[in-house]
Amino acid sequence: MSELPESMPLGKVRQAALECFAANGFHGTSIRQIAGAAGLSVPGMYHYYTSKHEILDSLCEVAMETLLTASRTAAERPDTPVLERFDSLIRVMVLFHARFSAIAFVTLSEIRSLQGEARVRHIAARNEQQALLNRLIEEGCAEGVFGTAHPRHAARAITAACLGVSRWFRPEGQNTPEELAEIYVDICRAAAGAA
Repeated sequence: MSELPESMPLGKVRQAALECFAANGFHGTSIRQIAGAAGLSVPGMYHYYTSKHEILDSLCEVAMETLLTASRTAAERPDTPVLERFDSLIRVMVLFHARFSAIAFVTLSEIRSLQGEARVRHIAARNEQQALLNRLIEEGCAEGVFGTAHPRHAARAITAACLGVSRWFRPEGQNTPEELAEIYVDICRAAAGAA
């Protein structure tokens, strides 16, 4: 159904940091808290990462690489109709933000905490992700598959809807990630003006 993996192994330090960042925010989390959650001493933490920022950068990098790899595969299939590629990309985006809601939420909300080259790389990855959807909708409009008069705005609205899943999705909720992905395919087709 999707090119997205079922799990995203992070290792004990990144997993502990993710839980702390999700609960307290980047600035509300100390290295001591991350070390404690990982079962390490503070000096032991520095064996893995030199700073809290480096951990955040690593989380953002693994999250965006996971999402982008699956998204490229979904969106760039040669000899595949544009609507099928669009549906596949929407499934990837929704499944990512549901299955990996904690890391999706942290990487979205903590962009403001990234500095220097880490911030530049992360924003470039986000822009590439958006460009995949932009191109599909523009291609669909050119072929008469989509009827929106505002392809770029439709693409941004669709992205915002998919990103928003990480803010509210809970595994114990009414729909599985896979069910939610199919619901969002319908919603996003409508937003793009599918014929």
